[in-house]
Amino acid sequence: MTKPKLRIGLIGSGFMGKAHAFGYTTAARVFDLPYELELHTLADVSDEAANKAAAALGFARATSDWRAMAADTAIDVVNITSPNALHKEMALAAIAAGKHVYCEKPLAPLAVDAREMAEAAEAAGVKTQVGFNYLCNPMLGLAREMIAAGELGEIRGYRGVHAEDYMADSAGVFTFRHDRAGGGALADIGSHALASAEFLLAPSAGPITRVMGDCVTMIAERPDGKGGMRRVEVDDVGRAFLRFASGATGSIEGNWIATGRKMQHDFEIYGTKGALAFSQERFNKLHFFSTEDRRGRQGFRRIEASPDHSPYGLFCVAAGHQIGFNDLKAIEVAGFLDAIAGRRPEPFNFRAGLRIQTLVETIHASSRAGVWREVG
Repeated sequence: MTKPKLRIGLIGSGFMGKAHAFGYTTAARVFDLPYELELHTLADVSDEAANKAAAALGFARATSDWRAMAADTAIDVVNITSPNALHKEMALAAIAAGKHVYCEKPLAPLAVDAREMAEAAEAAGVKTQVGFNYLCNPMLGLAREMIAAGELGEIRGYRGVHAEDYMADSAGVFTFRHDRAGGGALADIGSHALASAEFLLAPSAGPITRVMGDCVTMIAERPDGKGGMRRVEVDDVGRAFLRFASGATGSIEGNWIATGRKMQHDFEIYGTKGALAFSQERFNKLHFFSTEDRRGRQGFRRIEASPDHSPYGLFCVAAGHQIGFNDLKAIEVAGFLDAIAGRRPEPFNFRAGLRIQTLVETIHASSRAGVWREVG
């Protein structure tokens, strides 16, 4: 049976733009997708950049006018991988044109903007996806399954961190991420730690209900690239104590000046019957401790990713051989396309992205006031 065609438009060809393009290409070969995919148009900051990226990533057309692409009736899905401050304008334009929208996180710098985007998509009846592809790791799916099944008992505590060092050099030039509209470290990577915490504990401990934040700017100014200096007003490190609906407690950290760290998206979860430990730097492994093991034989044991952990087996038939970062994006793409086709609910839509931005803003407000804050 011939599958209907789905035409993709991509805005941006940087780190995440490439990841999205790779995700579509891989997903089409790994999954039984409901559509035949066409990489239709790539939009970038100039015709030269767009043409070069389109040729490299397999898009048939290129443009420097993202507005024209968003309005193009031939395009079904608009993918947004532009700087954070541009997400709202681009998404609303695509939604108004009746497109499904796949936007990288954070959804928007402000929760009020994220809410407008979510409500516009819901009113238009289009499907949306926010790029939190770490949640697509089969090992996180396994951890959530184990927690929901009660293998850890009652959850008491959670510790999460997302730390990298891409902003550790104080001589590094001011970028869009350092602008207030960029959001800071908590929004940029701490959002992953927050999303993981709620994804994992939702079946047992419920959502985060209260936060106590501590957000700090360690590098007060940066070169502006024009011979001067520019003040930095966003956080380099954002931390928060957490309270969950069940009474469980925890903490998260988002840190982009963690010298030596390249991809530390880690968590530890403690329950009355066991514990889990995970590191994104070794993300094909999950470590499990059980109090039911007899004394003298207790300890964290390693669970290797394998075909037993769907959809790992679609990528590799052998346990322990590992999948990679871009494979997680392919899994995310497949889930989104299934949602567009009506096979399943949206895995992480704009409403879910609004939830994360609400948590970020509540932590920022708590940090400024120096008090615990309820999550609205």
